[in-house]
Amino acid sequence: MDKKIAVITGDGIGPEVTRQAIHVLNAVAAQFHHHFHYEYGLMGADAIDKTGNPLPDSTIELCLNSDAILFGAIGHPKYDNDPNAKVRPEQGLLKLRKSLQLFANIRPVTTYAALQHLTPVKAKILEGVDFIIYRELTGGIYFGNKTLSADGNMASDDCAYTKNEIERIAHLAFQAARQRKKKLTLVDKANVLETSRLWRKLVREMQSQYPDVSVDFLFVDNAAMQLILNPAQFDVVLTENMFGDILSDEASVLTGSLGLLPSASIGNGGALFEPIHGSYPAAAGKDIANPLGSILSAAMMLDHFGLKEEATKVRLAVQWTLDNGFVTKDIDPMNFYFTSTIGELVADLVQDKIPTELHPENIELRKSTII
Repeated sequence: MDKKIAVITGDGIGPEVTRQAIHVLNAVAAQFHHHFHYEYGLMGADAIDKTGNPLPDSTIELCLNSDAILFGAIGHPKYDNDPNAKVRPEQGLLKLRKSLQLFANIRPVTTYAALQHLTPVKAKILEGVDFIIYRELTGGIYFGNKTLSADGNMASDDCAYTKNEIERIAHLAFQAARQRKKKLTLVDKANVLETSRLWRKLVREMQSQYPDVSVDFLFVDNAAMQLILNPAQFDVVLTENMFGDILSDEASVLTGSLGLLPSASIGNGGALFEPIHGSYPAAAGKDIANPLGSILSAAMMLDHFGLKEEATKVRLAVQWTLDNGFVTKDIDPMNFYFTSTIGELVADLVQDKIPTELHPENIELRKSTII
């Protein structure tokens, strides 16, 4: 297989974690005889510093002409801490989603037994947790009309959805449920919001097209509580933009580290794969960030390409590192391995370079991962 991949490393730890995802993709290519070609584009604070634009037209063009996009992270304190900034890194990501019509954000949530001690949730509650969130990505309050009164004392953000915007992501969620446990949960606020009532009406109507999928409905406040009380009840969760943003970050607590969760954004104009974490500028350049969210995002890219065996091998390699204690500082602040070391280890596992007996001292010294 021959694929062209647009790479946007972005800001903060974005370049470091993305570098390890590419390292793993190269290992997959070598092991399974594929060819992945990478071209790099600018976005975020890095793009503002170099061009004055958080998303240059050249980056949009690159993405439109690629088979998929591997993205790192965006954000920088000099913009985050300046409420008067007119140009912000996040504007680039919102514009890219619109330009590529990436209307569906897909976030799988999988728990790992080896990391259960890191979450505040009891271990028995985490048993069997494996669900996926389908978040609408290009509508709702984030993209609605925004106003600020002349005196600065009143502001508004409109939340609007059309029938087409709701149905296109709902179809994807129903189709995913068919391939899983055949259960879909719509999260809304239909007791208060007119947009939520439209979501609920349309999903009820669509249910007849998927008679094998059971559907239930939760208000978002109840859903937030249920994610902690009984997360194993969920299979496919469907929701609008802002609710999905909040709930998917809450769900990251179940895994033990925000650095573990991958995501995909798909739609009419391409497919983008990124870890859900932010740019974490305090860790930038220190080789301590967790690259597994980015590596698992690359596995989702392999799924998108139809390379199921390859994606499974990457996920098994990630599982092996966690089960055997090869983790980054966010997971174990005392006995941790570097970002680059974890990436090298996963790549070696993908290429079957791991012998029966490990030599941890070589990993700690950052030599070849396994000798």
